[in-house]
Amino acid sequence: MQINKGVFLDLGSVDDGDLQLNALDRTLPEWRFFDATPAAEIAERAADAHLIITNKTELGGALIRSLKALRMIAVAATGTNCIDLEAARERSVVVCNVRDYCSDSVAQHVLGLILNLATGQPFYAQRVREGDWSRAAHFSLHDRPIRELHSLTLGIIGYGSLGRAVAALARAMGMNVLLGEVRGRKPRPDRLAFRELMTNADVVSLHCPLTAETGGMIDRRVLRGMKPGAILINTARGGIVVEQDLADALRAGELAGAGVDVLSVEPPPPDHPLLADDVPNLIVTPHNAWASQAARQACIDQLTGVINAFLRGQPVNRVV
Repeated sequence: MQINKGVFLDLGSVDDGDLQLNALDRTLPEWRFFDATPAAEIAERAADAHLIITNKTELGGALIRSLKALRMIAVAATGTNCIDLEAARERSVVVCNVRDYCSDSVAQHVLGLILNLATGQPFYAQRVREGDWSRAAHFSLHDRPIRELHSLTLGIIGYGSLGRAVAALARAMGMNVLLGEVRGRKPRPDRLAFRELMTNADVVSLHCPLTAETGGMIDRRVLRGMKPGAILINTARGGIVVEQDLADALRAGELAGAGVDVLSVEPPPPDHPLLADDVPNLIVTPHNAWASQAARQACIDQLTGVINAFLRGQPVNRVV
């Protein structure tokens, strides 16, 4: 069967109008690009597509089984949680993803969160805007701890390309880096047991996937067992952390701070527990650690290569 029709269901999740798409557009005779696709319109837009690109638009089992022309799904991300992989396997639909395209972007975002929480810069900046500096008795405000990274230990859970990139920047800043296993796993020779890492690290950064094993891994008991004054960073997936427990721990002063780029529901509802005004020492960013212009272009370029490889009959980055 000739592969000539493709649809990108959520191009706007990757492209802000600043990316080069010409090479991607040339992969097939006919492309339809949509900024976003509501769930009710997916079936219609993908009805005759031989190839679908999706980032986070969900492709459930019933939908995949109904798309008779579909031969390939290309995921504009590494995670494939949005796709019913078993249904794709049943239909012999090839599923490929993109990998290792945003390590530098995520690593600098993580380091930025650590620096902001260790030095208190966002919080001091807010106090300046509120007039505290103008009313100060001295020339300088420094009544909130300002910590130096070289004296801190960073614990990393998840040591793939993202974890390694974060570790390299942390070491360049003089941090001691420890690697840990996910909760419940027997530690490998180069890893600490989960509990040992959580009790010894000044900063913990999560880079593991969301699975049945890691879902809810960081809960109330774990947070209470962390080192006094610890900082938690999550740029992995929101569901790894029990979010209400994190909000409660910050309110109780059990952590020095947290930096979160991912939430369990995205976009989050206004009443999400980590968006409450009274949660202190928390920085929430809108799932954009990965989204430098360079990383987004790398995603598109790798998608182009993945599709061309499939068309040659030699799929790469194959998940199914």
